[in-house]
Amino acid sequence: MVLTKTLLVKMAVGVGLCLLAGAIGGLFTSAGVKTWYPTLIKPWFTPPSWLFGPVWTVLYVLMGVAVALVWHKSTGINAALALFGVQLVLNVLWSLFFFQLRAPALALLDIVLLEVTLIVTTVLFWRIAVPAGALLLPYLLWVGFATVLNASLAWLNR
Repeated sequence: MVLTKTLLVKMAVGVGLCLLAGAIGGLFTSAGVKTWYPTLIKPWFTPPSWLFGPVWTVLYVLMGVAVALVWHKSTGINAALALFGVQLVLNVLWSLFFFQLRAPALALLDIVLLEVTLIVTTVLFWRIAVPAGALLLPYLLWVGFATVLNASLAWLNR
């Protein structure tokens, strides 16, 4: 893969879009993470709060590069890009449902839909550009972990 000016611009746009989605999700998260989230009963495997920001930042950058690699292929990419957009919206909605609305069960439904959409997106990305699919694997694993964490929080705080 040659890093052309066009690909670099697409990477900048992709990463910017994903970081913007993260920032919007952060707006929904900020109040709840300080006031409501600390009051929840958490499972033993809950990561420390400081870990979420750095992990999500890295994941959003990887997602942005992945979408740029697919976008750069320019043929046979419409379904993959559409599903990427859907999963990005579901990602933002999770923060709204969980932290803003304080509805772990609704957030669980959202994250299960996100996981399914992300699996299909990863497969499509892999078929279009193997590196793009590979770049989504850490995100896929993290969302899988987050799904288990969300389910545990919903159960423990029902």
